[in-house]
Amino acid sequence: MTSEKITAETRTEFGKGAARRIRRQNKIPAVVYGHGADAIHVTLPGHETMMALKHHGQNALLELSIDGKTQLALTKQVQVDHIHRVIEHIDFVAVKAGEKVTVSIQVLTVGEAGPDSLVTLEHSELSVEAEATHVPESIEVSVEGVQAGTIITAAEVTLPKGVTLLTDPDAAVVNVAAAPTAAQVEAELESAEAEAGIVHEESQADADEAAAEAAEAE
Repeated sequence: MTSEKITAETRTEFGKGAARRIRRQNKIPAVVYGHGADAIHVTLPGHETMMALKHHGQNALLELSIDGKTQLALTKQVQVDHIHRVIEHIDFVAVKAGEKVTVSIQVLTVGEAGPDSLVTLEHSELSVEAEATHVPESIEVSVEGVQAGTIITAAEVTLPKGVTLLTDPDAAVVNVAAAPTAAQVEAELESAEAEAGIVHEESQADADEAAAEAAEAE
């Protein structure tokens, strides 16, 4: 994992009003915790920071320049306003090169499973321990050619060198099941509609067809 270099400004104003003023300047309020030191409250350039998070994912490592000093900071929590599509606040944890950290890594499936199968991701993330400067952006699980009825557990997932699994090794990560038939899908839909009390009015065409079938039966 490479770190993005970003110049941060220390801030002394806090609260919702101060945060709104910062965001109006296309900047992002943030705080850096860790290593027994006082939390450092900073302001980050909006576009530059947003692109860094977009490129490096939920565990983006930033090299913050704060008052002339460099601090490695691992992204821990990003608060987003999904209506206005802007980052409202970021929490970082201060880290050092070579230091071990516990993070959650996104799981991605790659490849095409065997015929008539349905791939379900039971765990979208795995908890792992890794060096702060070598946290993988994601973990890929290959389902290429995997047959229906197969369950891939956390212990069977191949992790990058130096990464230790913390999630229960027996936890199901990927479930490759038999794909339902059209009849099964229709039956499940009818059952769900019946439970919800949904009643479909019979169309005139259906009524005419039923009457014709009844007449033929007589």
